[in-house]
Amino acid sequence: MPGKIQSQKLGLLGGGQLGRMLIQSALDLNIDIHVMDPDSEAPCKNIASTFTIGKLTDFDQVYEFGKDCDILSIEIENVNTEALQKLQQEGKKIFPQPPVVALIQNKVKQKRFYVENGIPTAPFEETAGLADVVAKRSMLPMVNKLATEGYDGRGVKILKTESDLSVAFDAPGLVEHLVDFKAEIAIMVARNERGDISTFPAVEMVFHPTANLVEYLFSPANISKAVEEKASEIAKKVIGKLQMVGVLAVEMFVTHDDQVLVNEIAPRPHNSGHQTIEANLTSQYQQHLRAIFNFPLGHTTQIIPAAMVNLLGEEGYTGEAVYKGLKEVMGLEGVYVHLYGKKLTKPFRKMGHVTIVDQDIARLKDKVQLVKRTLKVIA
Repeated sequence: MPGKIQSQKLGLLGGGQLGRMLIQSALDLNIDIHVMDPDSEAPCKNIASTFTIGKLTDFDQVYEFGKDCDILSIEIENVNTEALQKLQQEGKKIFPQPPVVALIQNKVKQKRFYVENGIPTAPFEETAGLADVVAKRSMLPMVNKLATEGYDGRGVKILKTESDLSVAFDAPGLVEHLVDFKAEIAIMVARNERGDISTFPAVEMVFHPTANLVEYLFSPANISKAVEEKASEIAKKVIGKLQMVGVLAVEMFVTHDDQVLVNEIAPRPHNSGHQTIEANLTSQYQQHLRAIFNFPLGHTTQIIPAAMVNLLGEEGYTGEAVYKGLKEVMGLEGVYVHLYGKKLTKPFRKMGHVTIVDQDIARLKDKVQLVKRTLKVIA
């Protein structure tokens, strides 16, 4: 409850980089975060108040971990929601709420939710497996998504021609029209228990051509004020309809005629909000803590234009991570390096990110390319 933030034990399911940055923000408010993760060398291991090795999808392990917490949150969606539901019934605060997590775990349920609540999204059809995908070839070009288990670019196939149908998923999922968009944007939106809602400015994302991961982004997005307002209202509608508490990432397409379509959502801090640590009055991590402890939401005004570059493991390198070009990048003005504490690298593994700030947009874009060329994660 407000005013007793330091006496409440916050448990976090997932000990990756998002949890690591959440802990870094929690230290400012003397909040102890206790973490459970299956990886004995997870990024949160050495900075959490306590670190428990456990399987996030196992009912008993999640339930036993949560019993000792006052508030429980997540940094990854792939968790046992039945255990969370039982803990909530026993009086624990669970944010985001278990039904929200369960809905978002399933991309088919996500799409149904958009349609049922009048939230614009690309037309789609549900599929039981490969045969269903092939039968819907008239929708080509299209995107095939697994209903569950997909994250960080996995669980998504872009099918442009009939020859691509052979690589479609033979598991429950959906196909949707390949949207002809001019920009991919995201908005972080937050809601506390009182129902206060606040959005961050939209960011514009650029995806890696083969890994289907965000390679870098710019904030604010290069979109009109009208599109920004439309996207912000959609993000508020999504979190409001969900009645979710915490921060929510809403990824959207902007079409050539300025329609805004929701692609996917994530009920936690997100890749598309990393730059808020340096560039906004309140970071996404501070905002998440404010929301789940039911404090006033922070002001999200952007102080300075920013970019974020993901540091991905280079192709062809697996082993103990070496950061080539780190000294050169750290000598640049307005460049902030965040390494995630992962000892081992492999191709496309998220090893860190770099935030770049500059009042001059042209200089900002030049620095993005310089960082991308210079800082490499090898072994």
